[in-house]
Amino acid sequence: MEYQGRVRIGTAGWSYPDWEGIVYPQRKGRGFDPLSYMAEYFDVIELNTTFYHPPQRRMTTSWAKRTDHNPSFKFTAKLWRGLTHERGTATPGDVTAFKVGMEPLVEANKLGALLMQFPWSFKNDPENLRYLIKIMETFREYPLALEVRHSSWDTAGIYQLLQQRMAGFCNIDQPLFYRSLKPSSRVTSSVGYIRLHGQNYQDWFREDAGRDERYNYLYAMEELKPWADKIRDIVLKSRDTFVITNNHYRGQAVCNAFQLKSLYEGRRVKVPPPLLRAFPELEEIVSDTPIQGRLL
Repeated sequence: MEYQGRVRIGTAGWSYPDWEGIVYPQRKGRGFDPLSYMAEYFDVIELNTTFYHPPQRRMTTSWAKRTDHNPSFKFTAKLWRGLTHERGTATPGDVTAFKVGMEPLVEANKLGALLMQFPWSFKNDPENLRYLIKIMETFREYPLALEVRHSSWDTAGIYQLLQQRMAGFCNIDQPLFYRSLKPSSRVTSSVGYIRLHGQNYQDWFREDAGRDERYNYLYAMEELKPWADKIRDIVLKSRDTFVITNNHYRGQAVCNAFQLKSLYEGRRVKVPPPLLRAFPELEEIVSDTPIQGRLL
């Protein structure tokens, strides 16, 4: 099947203290909102906070309103870790709370996909497969995407299952260790998905490494070019493709998202002035035309 669908490129999250003065201006005008600021430049942001706790309606309502100035904007959201990384801790009430919290995004047509992200330790065995099917059934009302990191899931049967369940497959870039899933451009539903985690081999599996250390990596343009080609493959078979840079430390994800956007679109792109100062390599892709928005 061929859709020639829509591609949205953006970052995982937007609220990081180490982005101050790099992604966001050091001196902000009155009423500055980092989420609205990011929505001036990107058409998608992946929600990280939904991984740490079920969202509250007041927050998701606010997020939807604060991105209304970009009619093309969508969120993708990570499923709560109580259902993916801490199995057995979630109650039926937690599932209900998660769904209630997501309602404003669904009602505003702002939810592009719900990402079921599992760790490398989640391997393809009968028990885990039954659990995955249960999760897909529980959240079947959403456009789903599955991220697994262990190569045992790389089977024709799994891809067929995802097609039957109308769940997308998340193609990832990650440091490749023993039985790590390799980069791909696979599509199993109308949702195409890519996540770039960086290539920090030194810290990826180090037990005492923090989040920032694991995702501290800046892609070179040459490393991103194959992913621009993969986006072109995926978009031919999906209706909505979401490309997320997750190497967030000190704004590196934002830099690489702009570079990937430029590579895929084959043109120069608008870049926030603080980011251009922090990453001079963006000079080769930056457009001279500033965004004319209420935030800048």
